[in-house]
Amino acid sequence: MNSISSFKKEFEFLSNFYAASFVQAGFLWPTVEHAYQAAKTTSDYNKRKIRDAKTPGIAKYVGSCVTLREDWEQVKVSIMTELVWLKFEQNSKLRDKLLCTYPIELIEGNYWHDNFWGDCFCKKCTDIKGRNMLGYILMQIREIFQEEKKRRCKNITMR
Repeated sequence: MNSISSFKKEFEFLSNFYAASFVQAGFLWPTVEHAYQAAKTTSDYNKRKIRDAKTPGIAKYVGSCVTLREDWEQVKVSIMTELVWLKFEQNSKLRDKLLCTYPIELIEGNYWHDNFWGDCFCKKCTDIKGRNMLGYILMQIREIFQEEKKRRCKNITMR
């Protein structure tokens, strides 16, 4: 397998919609999607509304209706990176599953025309190569955990 191009079935855990709670900024978030959508706004009311959304799909919808913070385009990638990191750092079973994908390329393949975070595979987008930012973030985080694992193993064998 050269790549994982769909975050479904056995690879659903890679999706931002996957139920994997984590703490960030003193709040418990049910998914990365909830936390990411809430990060778009400076309104505490809207943040709470997004955090309390019953599903990540509802959180995404509510997030699409908020007034974006002024610096959103400049900070959205670093925010996504932090949130994905926290998801895997605070959920060791998911971190182990992420490590098991090494060294396969991770592509957030989709059909909803998201060519920033992923790569859309619909006929309309076949001439456009997606940036796959979520895939790259996952691979960067996986690499950090991989190096951390190597250091731990090396320390154990040195004793």
